[in-house]
Amino acid sequence: MEQKIFDFTGLKCPLPVLKARRALKSMVIGQLIEIIADDPAAPIDFQHFCETSGHKLEQRSEQDGLFTFLIRKSTK
Repeated sequence: MEQKIFDFTGLKCPLPVLKARRALKSMVIGQLIEIIADDPAAPIDFQHFCETSGHKLEQRSEQDGLFTFLIRKSTK
C-alpha cells in the first residue's frame, strides 16, 4: 500500500485539514498519508481532526516551523 505525501505549506487554517479530509476519502482503510504544513495551528487542528474523525495520528514532528503528520485512514 503506497503512502501518499501532501505538501500544504502556505495554507492557513482550516485549509490543511479540509484538504487532508478530501485526500483521505479516496484512500483505502489502513493507508498512510503524510502531510506537511507550516500553519502554527496545524498541530492542534490535526490532533482534533483525528480525534473526531477516527483516523489515527501515527506520528507528528516539527522542524524549523514545518510540521509533518503521519495519519492512518480508519474505517470511517
